[in-house]
Amino acid sequence: MSITKKQIVQWLQAIASVIEQNKDYLTELDAAIGDADHGINLHRGFQKVLTQLPKVEDKDIGSILKTVSMTLISNVGGASGPLYGTFFLRVSTEATGKEELTDTELAHLLQAGVTGVVQRGKANLGDKTMLDALSPAVDAFAEAITQGSTIVEALSKSVQAAEIGMKETIALVAKKGRASYLGERSAGHQDPGATSSYLIVQALWETLN
Repeated sequence: MSITKKQIVQWLQAIASVIEQNKDYLTELDAAIGDADHGINLHRGFQKVLTQLPKVEDKDIGSILKTVSMTLISNVGGASGPLYGTFFLRVSTEATGKEELTDTELAHLLQAGVTGVVQRGKANLGDKTMLDALSPAVDAFAEAITQGSTIVEALSKSVQAAEIGMKETIALVAKKGRASYLGERSAGHQDPGATSSYLIVQALWETLN
């Protein structure tokens, strides 16, 4: 099974939809340990992405994803704009000229996206960031693919790993971003970035399922 350009566009539309549905929830999570704008910012960014998709949906996957990157960087404030923008930029580079993606190509592409987030945000696992959901999700996907799972099966494991990582941020003390200013008081709250990362991974699984 491979992923088509049409399915990539559908995934991006699904992200916009799930972020819209969870906008208030993400902002509520961010209110506890951040600037109370994570949901608002991401919603604005992905609504803008929706307006750009018709202009690029006939282009290759790399061009589509690069447009997403540039749109998020231009329209999303705070840390999430540059971080998600970097994720989609790295992913787009790996997908340049491609009309569809094999399972191994998708794994490689997602891993490149995570590497970009690490380099941009200078965060590590356990720092209570989006990485705590995104990195385990991508690792689980790549491992499942190497073991012979289908893309949908691998993404199911990816969603499970992302959910575990997201929930584990509740107990963590933040070491990056605005939440780090709270020190020990940041523990006991789920990280909004890890939560939006979980929703984005889940949207990919649901799109292909």
